[in-house]
Amino acid sequence: MGEQEEIRQQTLTGERALFQKRNIRVTDSIFADGESPLKECRDVELYDCLFRWKYPLWYCKNITAKNCTWFDMARAGVWYTDNIRVEDAVIEAPKNFRRCRGIQLKNVVMSNAEETLWNCEDVKMEQVTAAGDYFAMNCRDVEADGFVLTGNYSFDGAVNVTIRDARMLSKDSFWNSDGVTVYDSFISGEYLGWNSKNLTLVNCTVESLQGMCYIDNLVMKNCKLINTTLAFEYSTVKADISSKIDSVMNPSGGMIRAKEIGELILQRDRVDPAKTEIICS
Repeated sequence: MGEQEEIRQQTLTGERALFQKRNIRVTDSIFADGESPLKECRDVELYDCLFRWKYPLWYCKNITAKNCTWFDMARAGVWYTDNIRVEDAVIEAPKNFRRCRGIQLKNVVMSNAEETLWNCEDVKMEQVTAAGDYFAMNCRDVEADGFVLTGNYSFDGAVNVTIRDARMLSKDSFWNSDGVTVYDSFISGEYLGWNSKNLTLVNCTVESLQGMCYIDNLVMKNCKLINTTLAFEYSTVKADISSKIDSVMNPSGGMIRAKEIGELILQRDRVDPAKTEIICS
């Protein structure tokens, strides 16, 4: 690979400032006015750097960024890039991480995560906080631990996702998804999981209007449903609920076990009540 080139305490300006660089280490530097400063770079280490302008990392491979900051105008920051690890970062810019593969995010705050993490594969997130709508649309093979999200329409169309210890304030989350499993988390938001397949919630607390409807194979294990009404409409469900459910409407089939159901709506012209077993303690 050759000797690593070092760039330290520089202000880099102009379009494609470090275009197609290989095997470089950039420290305490600012990527200022000028689009695509690191386009098509390979084997890059970035420490304590500031990104102030658009498209800093496109078509790159093997990137490590620690203690870096993406300011608001560094939008669409990482696209078409493989194998990137970002640690201890603040990302203020929207539309980051698009069509990337092999992403590791640790201790990252994304304060404007609109349209962020779209169409990405092989994503690992640890202690990530994000605020913005349409987070992680059409992502595949995602693992998230210690995840906090405020923003609607998250994980639309996502496939093979595992989330642990999360707090999600997100309506319409997990729509059109397949193979999402959430452990030990709190989710608040209307219309949770509509049109999804194979959605599993374990030890979760959910607050939702018309949540968990139109789902093929919904599994809930030891979950609490608070202020959750008109749940499970047209869903095939196996639900073990440790609390009262305020209301259940027209499940397609399966089993629902709960301490109590405040209102049970079964309309024979829409579903066959015999296909769903209801157990209340």
